[in-house]
Amino acid sequence: MLIRRERADDAAAIAAVHRSAFGPQYANADNDREITELTGAPTADPPEVDLVARLRSDSGWIPTLSMVAVEHDTVIGHVCLTRAGVGPFPVLALGPIGVLAEHQGNGVGAALMHAALGAADALDEPLIGLAGSLDYYPQFGFLPAARLGITPDEPGWVPHFQVRTLSAYDSQITGEFRYAEPFYDR
Repeated sequence: MLIRRERADDAAAIAAVHRSAFGPQYANADNDREITELTGAPTADPPEVDLVARLRSDSGWIPTLSMVAVEHDTVIGHVCLTRAGVGPFPVLALGPIGVLAEHQGNGVGAALMHAALGAADALDEPLIGLAGSLDYYPQFGFLPAARLGITPDEPGWVPHFQVRTLSAYDSQITGEFRYAEPFYDR
């Protein structure tokens, strides 16, 4: 497996990764089967597919921090970091991160996380925020953001909002975390 920067011709494969990774979370399997059988058309994509597409055209997009995992010339995973802010401080937001369903549990997500963290640290970014699993992300050094005086600007995200400090972290970075605009488009 190789982790590399996303290329323009990876867009369709990245959409397929997020469709595979997140589709089951949103699908009502019986209802989806019925709709597909009746119409012949697949059901709607999970929101992560559209989020990545919208992020690419946002000012918060950082091309060097959108990475894919490739195995035998096939994109099997994707992660991106985008510009965010905590008050006046520029920081990063992680997500989405996804791995093709048939490759989950084999370390692809962990490899993408380590690559993203290393790249962000090498670029002297101070911290990364995310709303995600309290069971998964702490293994990469993420901790509840409130411990560092950082809160998301969406109150519903507080229970799962975490940050990972990097080498350039400064304890003055406190306040409200704000994602790039596409995270708020619903």
